[in-house]
Amino acid sequence: MADLKTTFAGITSPNPFWLASAPPTDKEYNVRRAFEAGWGGVVWKTLGEEGPPVVNVNGPRYGAIWGADRRLLGLNNIELITDRPLETNLEEIKRVKADYPDRAVVVSLMVPLDEDAWRKILDRVGETGADGVELNFGCPHGMAERGMGSAVGQVPEYVGQITEWVKKHSDLPCIVKLTPNITDITKPALAAKQGGADAVSMINTINSITSVNLDEMCPEPMIDGYGTHGGYCGPAVKPIAMNMVAEVARNAETRGIPISAIGGITTWRDAAEFMSLGAGNAQVCTAAMTYGFKIVQEMISGLNQWMDQKGYATTSEFIGRAVPRVTDWQHLNLDYVTKAEINEDLCIKCGRCYAACEDTSHQAIEMGPDRTFSVKDDECVACNLCVNVCPVEGCITMRRLKPGEVDQRTGMTIPAEDDKRTWLEHPNNPDGDPLTCISRGQ
Repeated sequence: MADLKTTFAGITSPNPFWLASAPPTDKEYNVRRAFEAGWGGVVWKTLGEEGPPVVNVNGPRYGAIWGADRRLLGLNNIELITDRPLETNLEEIKRVKADYPDRAVVVSLMVPLDEDAWRKILDRVGETGADGVELNFGCPHGMAERGMGSAVGQVPEYVGQITEWVKKHSDLPCIVKLTPNITDITKPALAAKQGGADAVSMINTINSITSVNLDEMCPEPMIDGYGTHGGYCGPAVKPIAMNMVAEVARNAETRGIPISAIGGITTWRDAAEFMSLGAGNAQVCTAAMTYGFKIVQEMISGLNQWMDQKGYATTSEFIGRAVPRVTDWQHLNLDYVTKAEINEDLCIKCGRCYAACEDTSHQAIEMGPDRTFSVKDDECVACNLCVNVCPVEGCITMRRLKPGEVDQRTGMTIPAEDDKRTWLEHPNNPDGDPLTCISRGQ
């Protein structure tokens, strides 16, 4: 059986599945239940500096986006950091870590942009036996007036400065949690790396308003007739998170810094996809809030089975394997041509492919009098829309044309593998290299 034990930023855990800093990790009771269910680690819900605890709203804190079957796709929250006293949290962290020495216990921190404030809280956390700290530079709502959350994460100079303070005043592994509410995620990631961070985690929640109550004309969730933007998470954010993880993993300046993936991870496959893009482990929140802590057991068994099937003995054998395959558009092979094919034996004659192609794409699907659908190769541009709208898996597939075949739409003969062109080499590119084009007889 595959070995799921992982070491991330010097922190070991029995498996790569951690609970992210959020309501599920707010107190000792929750964390003990999580560890008994099988979670490999937790990031304790964000602690603030000593003094009066923050005050959260006492009305609804969550908004939601559902699929047609009422499955939760996205969750918006307006909750702040822990509203429990610092001392209470620290005592609980110490007890939990003592009772579960093999599990990762990382403490999320958010204090004002002041070196002494960071020094003081780091001293306190260091006494608990915790395995590391995660700097919360991503919360998109609240606390900005005190120089915290995404107000810091959106400024790379602040990210680097605070990271330096943390490494100066603590020997604990330091994970910097990055905000997605920024144009280029590699900028704060590089600042964290230059500041001495041992790892980064991403993504934090996305700034969002999930719905508007059209009777009250107010964003939801409503608090006494008003609403506000919050942090968006859940399965719907996974594509955004995966892109950002890949960007940091493949960028020349940030490549190599350990990444803890966050963003819509619900199954073992989600985690494996993130890890193939360079993440060392996976943090989960919304899935646990939706299905309970025992969902980790399906993640563990699923990842184990897949790794055994693929012959991976440890997670390190597939971490980052997909990164070399991530490229920019201009480097894609423009001589790679496919055509859609419809399996009539599987077709249920719903007509979705026809409607989508006829109305919104390239009029490449023909409907016969008996509702038999076929592809017109001389019109098909291989956009793949028909595959994505078809409700029957495997009914529509894309067949690659082989070298020597003729694309009926363009009249182009598919070249040999060695002669493929990218946009940088294509004769239609006004900035292309004419010598390259001439050498290929174009």
